[in-house]
Order: sequence, then C-alpha cells, then structure tokens
Amino acid sequence: MPALTVAVIISLILVAIGSLNISKISTGFQHGITTNFQLQKLNGTISHYDEVLTMSARMAAATGDLSWKDRYDTYEPLLTEAIEQAIELAPDTYALHARQINDANLKLVDMENDAFDFVNQNQPDRAIDILFSQDYQAQKEIYGNGIQQWSEGLSTKISTSLDSYGKGLAWSSLFSMVSFWILTAAWVTLLTLVNRYIHRRKVAETGLRQAKYQLEVNHQVLQQSEATLQQKAATLERTLKALQAAQVQIVQGEKMSSLGQLVAGVAHEINNPVNFIHANLNPISEYTNSLLTLVSAYQTQYPEPCSAIEAEIEAADVDFIKVDLPKIIGSMRVGTQRIRQIVLSLRNFSRSDEQGLKSVDIHEGLENTLLILQHRLAEKADQLAITLERKYGTLPTVECYPGQLNQVFMNLLANAIDAIEAAAQKHQNSYQGHITLRTSSFTQEDIDWVEIAIADTGIGIPNEIQTRIFDTFYTTKPVGKGTGMGLSISHAIITKNHHGTLSCKSIAGEGSEFIIQIPVIATTSTEPIPLQTYPTIVTADNQSDYSKTITERATQAI
Repeated sequence: MPALTVAVIISLILVAIGSLNISKISTGFQHGITTNFQLQKLNGTISHYDEVLTMSARMAAATGDLSWKDRYDTYEPLLTEAIEQAIELAPDTYALHARQINDANLKLVDMENDAFDFVNQNQPDRAIDILFSQDYQAQKEIYGNGIQQWSEGLSTKISTSLDSYGKGLAWSSLFSMVSFWILTAAWVTLLTLVNRYIHRRKVAETGLRQAKYQLEVNHQVLQQSEATLQQKAATLERTLKALQAAQVQIVQGEKMSSLGQLVAGVAHEINNPVNFIHANLNPISEYTNSLLTLVSAYQTQYPEPCSAIEAEIEAADVDFIKVDLPKIIGSMRVGTQRIRQIVLSLRNFSRSDEQGLKSVDIHEGLENTLLILQHRLAEKADQLAITLERKYGTLPTVECYPGQLNQVFMNLLANAIDAIEAAAQKHQNSYQGHITLRTSSFTQEDIDWVEIAIADTGIGIPNEIQTRIFDTFYTTKPVGKGTGMGLSISHAIITKNHHGTLSCKSIAGEGSEFIIQIPVIATTSTEPIPLQTYPTIVTADNQSDYSKTITERATQAI
C-alpha cells in the first residue's frame, strides 16, 4: 500500500507538471503565432507601400502631373509607420538588416524628392533619368534584398518557435504517458491485492473489462484531440492562403490601376493632335491641287515667261513638285491613319470590365496584344526576329470580359517570348524563334465553344513541374523576372470568370502550347471575381519598364 500511494502521488505530480507545461506552451504558441502573422502582414504592407512610392514618383515623371506628389506624401508616412510597428514587434530580427534597409530607403527618398523637384521645374526628362538610373535600381535592389532577408529571418524565427513548441509538447506527452503507466501499474497492483481476499477470477475479469474500457475512452479522446488539431491546422492554412491572395490583389490592383490611367491618358493625348492633323489633310490636298492647277494654267497661257520667272521655275523645280507633293500628302495621310490605329488598339487593350460582359471579336483582342508586344518580337542585337504565324479560323463574337481576356493573352504571349529568348541564349544567334496563333470553334453538348491556342518553340516545360505551373507564386524564372502569379491569375480568369478551361502541352527543349477554351455565350450573369486583371509581365521589379515601353511606343507612333 505505501508503494501504491507513492506511485499515485508521483503520477499526480507528473500530470500537474505536464498540464502546466501544456498551458505555458499554448499561451506562448498563441502569442508567437499572432505576433509572427502580424510581422508577415507588415512585411507585405511595407513592400506594397514602397512600390506605391516608387510608382508615384515614376508616374509623376512620366506624365508631368504633380498630383502624384500628393499620393507620394500620403503613403510615405504610412511606410514609416509600418516599419516602426514591425521594429516594435521584432526589434532583434530587424536590427540585423536595419542599416541596409534604412540607408537604401533614405537614398531612394532623396532621389524621388529630386525627381519631384525636376518635375516641378518642368524637367521631366531629368526626373525620368534619376528614377531609371542604375544608382536608383541598385538602391531598390539593396532595399528589396534587405526586406527579403528580414522576411527570411522572420520565417526562420517562426520555424524555430514551432520547433520549440513541438519539443515542449513532446515533453508534456512524455509526462502524461509516464503518469498513465504509473497509474496503470498502481491499479494492477491494487487488483492483485484485492484478488487475494475476493474471488480472484471475477475480480480479475472485472479489472480487465475496466482497463479495456478505459483504454477505449483514452483512444477516443486522443482521436478527438487529433481531429481538433487537424481542423485548426487546416483553418490556419486557409487563413494564410487568404492573406496571401489579399496581398497579391492589393499590390497588383494598385499598380495596374495607375498603369491603366497612364495608357488611357497617353492614348487620349496622342489622339487629339493626330485627329487635328488628319482632319486638315483633305483641305491641304484640295488647296494643293488648286495651286498646281493654277500654275499649270499660267504655264499654258504664258508659255514664254520672262527670264526672272523662268529662273524661279527652274530653281523651284516645279515639275518635280507637281509629282512629289501629292505623294507627300498621301504618305502623311497613311502615317496619321497608322497612328490612329495604334491609339485605338491601346484604348481597346486597356479597357476595363466595369460594365460587365461584352460581345467582342477575339481576333481583335489578340491583334491589340500583339501590337503592344511588337517591340519584343523585333530583331535584337543578340537575337533574330521572332516569326509569327496566324492560323485564324472563323469565330463568332464571344460574350466575355474583354479586359480580363486580353490580360490572359498578354500573360501567355509574354511567357512565350520569354521562353524563346531563353532558348536563343542557349543557341546564340543561330536560333529562329516562332510563335503560332490558332483559333477555331466547335460544339459540345449543344454548347458553342471557341478555342485559342498559343504555341512557341521555346525551352519548354519539364514534365515534373507541369502539374504546378498554375499554382500561385510558383515560378521557374529567376528573381526579378517573375512572381508566379501570371498563369495562376490566367487560370482563374478562364475557369472561374468564363467557365472555360486552360491547359498546357509541352515538351522540354522543344516548346509549349497553351490552349484556351471558353463558351461563346456566357453561362453566368454575375460580376467577375475581382482578380488582378492586368498583364502579369508587370511585376514589382519591371513595372516601370513596362510603363516606359507603353509611353515609348505611343511616342514612336507620332
């Protein structure tokens, strides 16, 4: 009996220790997870605000509009506040990268303020030179690397905390298991003692039944605990994915809202003077014909002019002017028509889906996208021009969200060009890239469908990663070239908003083909899911280059 009493006391002590340990671990785990999620959220917020500041400065330089300075002044204190909150939550982790981040941030702010000053002085070119200089890009990389290292430090801290919590739970489980076995031994001993005084067989059977029942109860309790933990883990995972998706939507939506305004503004500003020039070409042509007719009449009525007039006619080469002047006016008319077509393509490509579904020509959307990417298809110093083959079938107008569909075309075509450029680097100047656009229509189960296929002769996609290409944030491109959002967003646009399919066929080293299938008549009348409906080639690292490209192409059209 004394031994039994001691065993019970020891087991109670172990249970108490295990319970206290679990309580402390639970409290620390909850606080740690909450703090770490706040830090991760702040880290994303800091990256977002930094990109907003950069975008505001560059938009002011590109457009000459100082209203972007107000936006910059609004977000700059928000960035400082977010950094201060993160430092307060994790001062030790931030201290490792504080100097790198702060120095780079101060230099970026100085250069951006200088750019705003040049814009204020009507010197946007100097502002653009600052914001697209190597020094500015270098500071952006230093700042981005510091933020990334800080984020990795936070991830390491989270992993270390989870390991610590796991070890604590293991020790608590050990204490519980030891106490359980001690109590079991005590009960067995007690039954043995009782069996000496009472009928051994009945007491033994009763003890066995009780022990079996207790084990079943414990087993059920363990199963319930395991199910609860799995449910909590699933909830945390869904929450994390929701936070990541929200972060992507906020960052991408803010960037592309500004880009859409830029494209629409450039198109509008070019369209007005071009329309003025184009409208005046017909009167100029009529006036020219009248003057040339008048000169011919004078030459007919006065075939022998005086020597002074004859010298002027010979000096001016009137016969050549009669032939060449109509040609010049005709070439001017062709040029203005070309500019008007480019402006119309820019406006069509940048249109939004705020008014819901529209019936559009798929071929027009493809051509508008190709027009914007034309500069990437042209021959370069280290690469031959990419050839383009159109195999267009006869398609009906398709009821869809044209802005989102144009985004999918942009994503897939940009990826095809990237793949061809990667292949060209391997084969050097001897490589000739080729892109094929194929469209067709078909009927399945009394529903009319259209199919758009975009094939390239790039580096292809290895078999082992083809099942992951539509996963969010998954990318095979180096840092600064891709974010892993383009194909994921494209897949969501096609499958969720258009109830279609997006599939891929690829052979590593030979090329890839992406196939889009959507119904001709939309199967839903609801508003589209709010995705980042803009080209994925616009990332945190190359958004300014894309904006600059749009501006340069519109300027070249003039």
